[in-house]
Amino acid sequence: MIEVAIDSIRVSLMTQQRVVILKDLESDRYLPIWIGPCEAESITIELQGVAVARPLTHDLLKTVVVNLGGKVSQVVVNDLRNDTFYARILLSVNGRQMEIDARPSDAIALAVRARVPIYVAEAVMDAASIVPEEDMDAERTDTDARLSQSPFGDLIDNLDLDDLGPEDK
Repeated sequence: MIEVAIDSIRVSLMTQQRVVILKDLESDRYLPIWIGPCEAESITIELQGVAVARPLTHDLLKTVVVNLGGKVSQVVVNDLRNDTFYARILLSVNGRQMEIDARPSDAIALAVRARVPIYVAEAVMDAASIVPEEDMDAERTDTDARLSQSPFGDLIDNLDLDDLGPEDK
């Protein structure tokens, strides 16, 4: 198992979908997992320490586990099948270990509330993690890099400014 931490939660400008980025604590590998907006908001609220007037679903789940004598010990993103991630919540209840099937987003939201480690199975990390590439072109500026990664990057990269005609003098 590989221990990870939440690096960030991002929003796609094109679709408004959210992605939680998990970072391997031992290397520069990152695991992006698409999640729903409610789960993203729940994770963000807890990470930022925002007080809410009433318990959110993941607060309620934590309270139920604790009031029934249990303790969340860790969560694991344990599988990836057909582009779908799977997770397990590991609980200790009266000296007994239990595993509960969960969506990774819910497991992560509970983990941040219970302040427990998040792990990813090696096979999942090997199959779906990314390692950021270093910019090979020393001449490229940060602005150029941001523009090329924008939705208009291809258009900008393929502009032929010579076709604009003679300059007016």
